[in-house]
Amino acid sequence: MANTPTDADLNALDITDAEAAEINAISHPLLADAAPDANDDLVQIRSTADGVVFVTINRPGKKNAFDAATIAALHEAFETLHGADHVRVVFLRGAGGTFCAGADLSWMRDAVDWSEGDNRDDAMGLAKMLKALHDVPALTVALVEGAAMGGGAGLVAACDMAVAVKGAKFAFSEVRLGLIPATIAPYVVEAVGPRKARQLFLTANAFDADYAAHVGLIDRVLPDADALDGMITTLSDSLRANAPGAMGDSKRLVHHVAGKHIDGGLMDDTARRIARARVSDEGQEGVRAFLDKRKPRWAE
Repeated sequence: MANTPTDADLNALDITDAEAAEINAISHPLLADAAPDANDDLVQIRSTADGVVFVTINRPGKKNAFDAATIAALHEAFETLHGADHVRVVFLRGAGGTFCAGADLSWMRDAVDWSEGDNRDDAMGLAKMLKALHDVPALTVALVEGAAMGGGAGLVAACDMAVAVKGAKFAFSEVRLGLIPATIAPYVVEAVGPRKARQLFLTANAFDADYAAHVGLIDRVLPDADALDGMITTLSDSLRANAPGAMGDSKRLVHHVAGKHIDGGLMDDTARRIARARVSDEGQEGVRAFLDKRKPRWAE
């Protein structure tokens, strides 16, 4: 098992001095004077006829860092997916080989002079975007290459599943700026648990993909970026057998029962949910197809 990473442990994590300097530059974040956005398409959405969607943060010149416009574009994309009944899986990634470097430096400079009220309103934009991602009915999968820092790592935690390429780096470095990882905290705590979240937030150290898997932030480490295509194809193909509506209802079921005491009220609620599923169009079609030894309509 991996140990808690510290500054003295960077070599043990196979992070060179040069890489450590780059990680620190991203995670604090000090993005310097990165190139301007190549175009106004800050978030790209691509979908297939069989319910696979790719959402790509498209600011490669700024390592796909957040600003208000990018957060708004992501929020709009995720809200749109709430009503896409045929979608089974949503893959979230960053353009240019970096998932998301956290906060954009220019955005941070502007915020220094804002009032507490202005900062609260601005932070609510990020909070609402993360909630919209968390509540997308389809399975959401983060595809992490390069780095996922601060709010970028929060995006990873808000997804249902996360895969990282070996060599990807992560950090929650807000305390090194005198800040706290407030808006991302509910999702990180849900993903890794309170004890690991305390460790990651309070040490603020960078860690690698293997350690991210150890603490539960990601589910699988792939050997290289080329392996992502095979994983995407395998997962997408397997989900074609699943009823999209039932997937969304199952996700909402988890949100509803998590952390609740098992009492008569919860038992009654879950019984009502399965009863509705059994008489639904998907439930009727799925069971009849099984009994008739044929594929249900959604799997054809």
